Amino acid sequence: MKSITSAANPLYKELKLLATNAQARRKAGRTLLDGIHLAQAYLQHAGQPALCVASESALAHDEAAVLIRQCQAGKVQCIVLPDSQYQALSQVEHGVGLLFVIETPKSELPSALTQSAVLLDNLQDPGNLGSILRSAAAAGIRQIYCSEGSASAWSPKVLRAGMGAHFILDIFEGVDLAALIATAQIPVLATSSYATQSIYQADLSGALAWLFGHEGQGVAEDLLQLASQQVVIPHRGQMESLNVAAAAAVCFFEQMRQTS
Repeated sequence: MKSITSAANPLYKELKLLATNAQARRKAGRTLLDGIHLAQAYLQHAGQPALCVASESALAHDEAAVLIRQCQAGKVQCIVLPDSQYQALSQVEHGVGLLFVIETPKSELPSALTQSAVLLDNLQDPGNLGSILRSAAAAGIRQIYCSEGSASAWSPKVLRAGMGAHFILDIFEGVDLAALIATAQIPVLATSSYATQSIYQADLSGALAWLFGHEGQGVAEDLLQLASQQVVIPHRGQMESLNVAAAAAVCFFEQMRQTS
C-alpha cells in the first residue's frame, strides 16, 4: 500500500475536499463511504470502489484488513494515512479507520411512475433522509425521488444514516415531483396532519407512491393537490405530528403488512 504522510500531497488535499465540501463532491461526481459497515455493503452490492483509504491503526484490524485485501485483489488503489491525517477526513468518532471513495451513482429517470416509490419534497435533515432510505429498503420499496432542494442523498451523513440502503435502491435527485406525479400509473398518497382518512383505512395492497414533505412545512400545497389521496397517521397524546422518518416507517410497514 502506498503511504501518504504529507498534508500537502495532492491526493490527500483532494480527499480532504471531498470530505468537507459538498460542492467539491458534486463537481467530482464522487463521495466517501466512511466505516467498515458501508465498505462491506458497497463491496457486496455495488462492486469495487475507486479508492480505498485506511489509517495506520486500521491495518491491524481484522475486518478492515479483509476489506483492504479484497480491494487489492480487485486492483483498487489503496493508500494508508497516519491516524491524525485520517481523522481530518472522517466524521466517525472512534471508528476503525477505513473509507472508500466511490463514483456517485447516476440513475436514468424512468418515463413513468409504475412501481412503489417514495417521493421526498424538500426534505432537509440528512439523518431523516438516511433513515427513510433504510426503512424503504427494509420494506422492499426500491425507487426514491428527491426534489430539488432536498438534502444530498449521497452526502457522507446521509450515507451513514442509510446504513448501506443506498446500494440496493434506485435514487433520483433534483426531480420535478409535479411532473413525475403527472406520469403516475399508480396511486400517490400524501401524508398530511389535516387528512381525514387514516393509513389504516386506506387500501395499500397494491403498488403506490408515498409523498413526504419538509420537516416543518410538510408537503407543498401544489403537490398535495396533485396526490391521489391524503392520509394521516392517527396518534394519541399532545404531539401535533410524528417525525417524518418515523411517519415514513409506519407507512411503509403498514403497506407491507397489507400486501403480505
